Amino acid sequence: MPAEGSPQARLWVAWPTGGYTLGGTAVEAETARRTWAAVANAAAEYQPVSVVVHPRDVSLARRYLDSAITLHDREIDDAWIRDSGATFVVDDERPGVLGAVTWVFNGWGEQDWAEWGHDASLAPAMAEWAGAERVDSALVNEGGGIHVDGLGTVLVTETVQRDPGRNPTLGRHEVEVELARTIGAEHAIWLPRGLSRDSDAYGTRGHVDIVATIASPGVLLLHDQGNSRHPDALITAKIRTVLAEANDARGLPFEIIDLPAPQTLRDADGFVDYSYVNHVVINNAVIACSFDDAQDADATAILRDAYPGREVVSVDARPLFARGGGIHCITQQQPAV
Repeated sequence: MPAEGSPQARLWVAWPTGGYTLGGTAVEAETARRTWAAVANAAAEYQPVSVVVHPRDVSLARRYLDSAITLHDREIDDAWIRDSGATFVVDDERPGVLGAVTWVFNGWGEQDWAEWGHDASLAPAMAEWAGAERVDSALVNEGGGIHVDGLGTVLVTETVQRDPGRNPTLGRHEVEVELARTIGAEHAIWLPRGLSRDSDAYGTRGHVDIVATIASPGVLLLHDQGNSRHPDALITAKIRTVLAEANDARGLPFEIIDLPAPQTLRDADGFVDYSYVNHVVINNAVIACSFDDAQDADATAILRDAYPGREVVSVDARPLFARGGGIHCITQQQPAV
């Protein structure tokens, strides 16, 4: 699996189609559609974009999306394509060959609020659309549960890959063997957990892509909740200790760059998990989360320094986080081959 900053052929998005993702009112549905469209349209300024749309929403989605965006219609349950869709890989021994890892998707550990009857087969469909060779896996996993550096390092969390609702019989070794086989990651760094709200009833139980990412080989961006009133302050401090003691696949320590959490601590449902870590890197740009927060400008500056030569394009991600994810969660990159 190449690093996210490697050249890309396209970016994939799924269109919000119903349930909590759209919300219970026409106003909430409009907000969801405009937010998903804002991310897809921003990316379309830099590279090809494909959006998977439920057949009943094709004409509707087209009104929101840039005309250059390709639509693929099929039945879907939800709009978090990073998790339900394929994870794309390349073949080092066969240049030009694209692979698509089809993890088992079971609604983030068979959570009682989730529906995944159609999404469970989305990854194979994406492989076919992309002209990729399938790399089928029996591991229950989601794309938001991994981050790689393209050199053999992968970040994972104990509460995702070893979640009893996902892989109850697997230990670290078995998970690592499968990650090596599927995405070529031969050195796993295990974080103890994810953020507090993401571990609540409607979270993923600890996805890494809201906590930390590898911006470039040896350089980590880490969510830093510096306000002791927020429960994530203790969590991110513990994760920082783990990462400070870790080496990458080359045996080298990481430079850790703190991405301070927004100053906003709560919304109507409790402590927020707003995180600037949940951005997506594309060709010549970074599509980044903003929160109408005093910290937005500083976060943009940090991201600009971490990804030199790329424009940082901010999208208000509060509607995404209110529904359980962020910009990285609704996108999936397809590497160029």
